[in-house]
Amino acid sequence: MVPYYHSSFKRDYGKLPKNVQTRFDERLVIFLQNQFHPLLKNHPLHGAWVNHRSINITADVRAIFKLEGATAIFVAIGTHNKLYE
Repeated sequence: MVPYYHSSFKRDYGKLPKNVQTRFDERLVIFLQNQFHPLLKNHPLHGAWVNHRSINITADVRAIFKLEGATAIFVAIGTHNKLYE
């Protein structure tokens, strides 16, 4: 699995507190080893995010991505409320 970061993801990631950025980096290592590790709670999304998936970063922060072959394209990161409003 190869990660790719959309410009919107990079922008949102840069606005996160450093401890949340560090948590994403830690979760990414787990994701690249096993995208369905129970800690990540990887699940498909619906509605506006159809064809995307989400993983848990913290209790309230999610990272949204789309799979294209062997590439995981991360498109958004933020709080549950912000992403699903």
